[in-house]
Amino acid sequence: MTGGATPASLAGDWLTAAYDQNPASGMDSSAQDLERETVGWLAELFGLGPEFSGAFVTGATMSTVTGLAIAREWLGERAGVTVSADGAAALGPVTVLSGSPHSSILKALSFLGMGRSSLRQVPTLPGREAVDVAKLAEVLETLDGPAIVVANAGTVNTVDFDDLRAIAALKQRHDFWLHVDAAFGGFAALAPEHAALTAGLGQADSVVVDLHKWLNVPYDSAVQFTRRRDLQLRVFSNNAAYLGEIGDTPDFLHLTPENSRRLRALPAWFSLVAYGRAGHREIVERCVSLARDLGARIDRSPSWQLLAPVRLNVVCFAPAGDAGQERIDALVRAIAEDGTTFLTPTVHDGRPALRAAFSNWRTTAADVDRIFAALERLVRTPPS
Repeated sequence: MTGGATPASLAGDWLTAAYDQNPASGMDSSAQDLERETVGWLAELFGLGPEFSGAFVTGATMSTVTGLAIAREWLGERAGVTVSADGAAALGPVTVLSGSPHSSILKALSFLGMGRSSLRQVPTLPGREAVDVAKLAEVLETLDGPAIVVANAGTVNTVDFDDLRAIAALKQRHDFWLHVDAAFGGFAALAPEHAALTAGLGQADSVVVDLHKWLNVPYDSAVQFTRRRDLQLRVFSNNAAYLGEIGDTPDFLHLTPENSRRLRALPAWFSLVAYGRAGHREIVERCVSLARDLGARIDRSPSWQLLAPVRLNVVCFAPAGDAGQERIDALVRAIAEDGTTFLTPTVHDGRPALRAAFSNWRTTAADVDRIFAALERLVRTPPS
């Protein structure tokens, strides 16, 4: 899911390098004020209330690491231990539940010492990547203690959305931390036709949003949001005399894994100022429209099979008939060598497939014409 760089964000990125600010501390620069303002604008854009705070990080993976580190501290709070002081071993085994977790969830669990094996996959709805909330409730009923639930606001293969409101409602009966991966799907909130997909996002405890995807700012750029800045501070605080007092408004070096960091907020600030909500809404709506156009063409073609409805901006499909991994690999190579477009391989419901993801601000209907023509031509070419 690769975006581009809008002209405004590129100008902001140039100035980021020229100013060469390290917004880790507020002692020597006003860069932190700009980052706080940008984070606030983004929270408003995604419908997150004032109870959320956030910070810029490198990407969705580090946003996930940050969110799950706070969740780990919350588990410790529930168990009467301080994980940040005593280590993950003091917490003991944990339970993490998800229907279709992104691979970065496993990476984060490994990194944080909770372990990849702590993840338990919950059944999904038939023919869907969205978790079966009734099955999730059944699993929660069997647990002796609190857990972490990882929900999706847009899966990678088919951009499927978990029912966030229904999952959040389970917190009335069960004790769990709700972490929502909204890396690119969160941008559905900008478009009235699709905003219902993100309903309930504001009830999460931590949220992941990637900006170098659909906000179309240069790499690297993402934000993390949480309700529990107090626990975040406990995990990431970095006390040293030369850094000054933490105070009521902690510097970002006390809130993220990094001390030194780029002023990633500046390209995003430029883009938000230049195009506003309306401009970014237009990018989202256009990308969705183009993805649906390609999906409809593939669905009508005897050479291809659409494997899932085009729910937002990703088209998941495969050659018609029995196409194995070798055929998919050959097509990926042929598409790359052709140079018209770029698609990634995937596996959907056990079947090797292809993904076309629309997230670049420059993509137009003419590109869909070129992409589909290339696919039709290449699928009829004997594999090399």
